[in-house]
Amino acid sequence: MSNKLIVILGPNASGKTDLSIKLAKKFDGEVISADSRQVYKRMNIGTGKITKKEMQAIPHYLLDVVSPKKKFTVVQYRNLALKAIKKIQKKSLSSHQNSEGISGSDGKIPFLVGGTGFYIQSVIDGIIIPEVKPDWKLRKKLEKKSIQELFKMLKKIDKRRAKTIESKNKRRLIRALEIVIKTKKPVPLFKKKPPQFELLMIGVKRNPEELKKRIRKRLLERLKIGMIAEIKNLRESGLSWKRLEEFGLEYRYIALYLQSKITKKEMMEQIQKQSEHFAKRQMTWFKRDPRIHWIKTPRQAEKLVKKELGSL
Repeated sequence: MSNKLIVILGPNASGKTDLSIKLAKKFDGEVISADSRQVYKRMNIGTGKITKKEMQAIPHYLLDVVSPKKKFTVVQYRNLALKAIKKIQKKSLSSHQNSEGISGSDGKIPFLVGGTGFYIQSVIDGIIIPEVKPDWKLRKKLEKKSIQELFKMLKKIDKRRAKTIESKNKRRLIRALEIVIKTKKPVPLFKKKPPQFELLMIGVKRNPEELKKRIRKRLLERLKIGMIAEIKNLRESGLSWKRLEEFGLEYRYIALYLQSKITKKEMMEQIQKQSEHFAKRQMTWFKRDPRIHWIKTPRQAEKLVKKELGSL
């Protein structure tokens, strides 16, 4: 059985989803989501979760796996992702050859697709964060501090983690600080024995101005199809405002708007601004990996995949 894995990554709104469907259809693959918010049920519009129609009959994994009331760790993600990869690789192709004429005797191709760098790295490199037990006394103390104070603290004691963390996500800031304070070391990356994948990593690249426009367009589309109503429904189903804010970006600022803490204009400005900042942090994470082939067109991606699978 082939142990090939194709990763499609890039910042939010770069076009990863459309590309993954095109490639999965062409090369008879199936998709595993690598998005830290799309694992949650009923969080669809705000996370940009792919719809059944958009899937075009391509099976997808690791969407809607847990209630938003529960915590979901990178360790849980890695375990589920590895199971999904094995399941896909064991499947027989629908025909002996795919549309490119490449032999399909070795099973289907898993496409790991998303923008959560830590999720992707946990799968391809076997990296997970250390299991530091929660210190509730410390968390209570940190909880009293503002997001800005927490980020400043992290920047002072762990610059590396501060560069990649979502700086407005209070829950993640507190967890990172907890690890550093308890271990008295920067957030370390512990390696387990990584799976030996035959790996192809494709990065979707957009220039900053184009990405800014795509983020704006995406925001307007999501608002039009009911993103605010989705977040109202989550609140009514029992999620606290605090929990909604923990999900960051759209969820944080719409939750603040629904509490009348900011105006609608401020909400939209903040979502746009913070989404742009988040995209920059995603690129900071991805640029460290020399294995990534950065592409600007779907055709470039197709050529890379065809070359990789042609070596089967």
